[in-house]
Amino acid sequence: MNAYELIIKKRNGGELSREELSYLIKNYVGGSVPDYQMSAFLMAVYFRGMTERETLFLTEEMIASGDTLDLSGIAGIKADKHSTGGVGDKTSLALCPMLAALGIRIAKMSGRGLGHTGGTIDKLESFPGLTTSIDGARFIRQANEVGFVIAGQTAHLVPADKKLYALRDVTGTVDILPLIVSSIMSKKLASGADIIVLDVKTGSGAFMKKEEDSFELARQMVALGRNAGKKTVAVVSDMDEPLGYAVGNALEVKEAIAVLNGEHADNLRELCLTLGSCVLMEANMADSEAQAGKMLEKCIEDGSALRKLADMVRAQGGDERAVFDTSLLPSAPLTLELPSPQEGYIRSIQAEQVGRACIALGGGRETKDSSIDLSVGVVLHKKVGDYISRGESLLTIHAKDEKSAKEAKLILSDSYEIGETPRKKREFIKGIVR
Repeated sequence: MNAYELIIKKRNGGELSREELSYLIKNYVGGSVPDYQMSAFLMAVYFRGMTERETLFLTEEMIASGDTLDLSGIAGIKADKHSTGGVGDKTSLALCPMLAALGIRIAKMSGRGLGHTGGTIDKLESFPGLTTSIDGARFIRQANEVGFVIAGQTAHLVPADKKLYALRDVTGTVDILPLIVSSIMSKKLASGADIIVLDVKTGSGAFMKKEEDSFELARQMVALGRNAGKKTVAVVSDMDEPLGYAVGNALEVKEAIAVLNGEHADNLRELCLTLGSCVLMEANMADSEAQAGKMLEKCIEDGSALRKLADMVRAQGGDERAVFDTSLLPSAPLTLELPSPQEGYIRSIQAEQVGRACIALGGGRETKDSSIDLSVGVVLHKKVGDYISRGESLLTIHAKDEKSAKEAKLILSDSYEIGETPRKKREFIKGIVR
């Protein structure tokens, strides 16, 4: 067996066995299969695809390339949540405390943001003093004692994915479903949870622009998770405009806290309730979405979800006072309004443009080594379907200086479409794949 033969086999449309995929992954991670051969293999997959069995085998071999999390020392049901990424996506910060307050153990590893989407780890570090560098023993202990822990991903978790993704990123092979599925699910399965809930975004601000592609991604991930023995469910949600109103690390933390305080933040609360209901039903804690929704609403109303967030922040060395007084979170020194050039109805908001404005402000990364300003970002005042008067503020820019504020304003000026007639708002929750 050698890499050349396997490249030819896949190029010609053949199905690779577990042993053949194991050979490729182990030898690529080990260094004996060079980048140029793995690039050829990835391009063959791009054009020929993979069967469901191949995708499962590839995922399992990627998991075997490094460490896995053993969560057997954590009592009760363990759940994990993953989003395919979007603008203003702070869902984990509100959803995880809600589930933890209801007795679901959240032992989650998350990443940092790259490009126009933000990372949960960056947002959490808005809490003064909070650390996400947590060793294995402390990770298990906090999950048991607090019921809720979010840590940064370790270098030893699925190293094959890190190598493959870096290669895919520079060879034009990122957007192929089997490789996306194996990349996401290898990390989720290696993280050891009993239940995996997936938030698959679709629309202009999402990785998957077309709804049918997003549903196919959801179906493949759910099938793979189930085949691997995990309770897996996916929610396909809209990302044609930013999620909620806030975009930017500390600003998004404030909005997540607002949801836990019972405030309605547009579609953010709806998404948390939908994803949370899926977890509770998979855990056999609720018989219907309606019952699950009431359970989640109650933990907001009685304050237990907010207190659970404070418990997690304190356990990870952060200042828990910031949960109850968000003025203690980072705040930008300068704000700038973007007035509407005309009156009418908001017909569309280019979510990706809003994300790019956040990068211009310093709140996102252009490369993995970029440093970010946790205080900057954008707060929208109007969403699709809303009426606005001429001169009324569309949004507020939170900036570190006038130069970056003006650059962001220029980007944001082209992100809104305003018309005389309202556009019917798209259904936010597109569907659930079980």
